[in-house]
Amino acid sequence: MSSTPHTIIVMDDHPLVGRGMVQYLQALWPGVQVHEVRCWDEVLAVVAAQGAPSMLLADVWLEEGNSLERLAAWRDRCPSSPWLAISGDDDPAIVQRVRTAGAQGFVHKQATPETLGLALQALLDGSTWFGAPARAPATPAPREWPVSASALGLTARQGEILQLLLRGLPNKRIASQLDIAESTVKEHVTGILERLGVRTRVEAITLLRGRRLELP
Repeated sequence: MSSTPHTIIVMDDHPLVGRGMVQYLQALWPGVQVHEVRCWDEVLAVVAAQGAPSMLLADVWLEEGNSLERLAAWRDRCPSSPWLAISGDDDPAIVQRVRTAGAQGFVHKQATPETLGLALQALLDGSTWFGAPARAPATPAPREWPVSASALGLTARQGEILQLLLRGLPNKRIASQLDIAESTVKEHVTGILERLGVRTRVEAITLLRGRRLELP
């Protein structure tokens, strides 16, 4: 990436995801100033104190609602700062919805860190990013080695939660799908990260890349 210092705001209401993004950006781009926030009001506070950033990375679904509803206000306040939407939403229409809303780019939370880096550079160069170029037809699909929850030292329930975590789902969605309390999900996520020897969800996804979690 460019050596020019930039300021980036990361808006995600899940601390593990937000901090993982911050750590990745700082490792990818030494000298970058990254502000981690969890809601729109905190975005406005950073802009008021620091001025318009080089970019805003915003999770589509926040506890306060759909962040894309703030796009018009963002363009009015920071017209030269691109909006890169991120989400773990499995809805196949999510990319088109983000594009229609007026964001300059979209990266799924299951994308590789390298893909995020390419998207960042594209937007900072004044372009857009709504997906990596398609693979050539002759390129074989990557192989994935199966691994069980027990092989990772996890319980069956932790395995179920990890499978959804690897798909980029936030705690609230995981709790809803498994019909358990969100606080229970948080406790399990903490235990999963400790067992895997990582600190963030992003690190867990990176650690397990190339392996397919199989449940009984």
